[in-house]
Amino acid sequence: MPTTITVEGMTCGHCEQTVEAALREVSDVTDATADREAEQARVDGDVDTRTLVQAIEDAGYTAHA
Repeated sequence: MPTTITVEGMTCGHCEQTVEAALREVSDVTDATADREAEQARVDGDVDTRTLVQAIEDAGYTAHA
């Protein structure tokens, strides 16, 4: 089941790529997409939401589920 996380601070395509890359590095994530206009990231995989939020924050963005 996909998880949607609110991501604040993405301003360009590079930001989206950075968030996607950070999420894909998390164990058990099978896919991740970020949308700066919607201020969201969608993650596929069986991963705790707190882990996903932490990965986004470690990449330099503000996130919450």
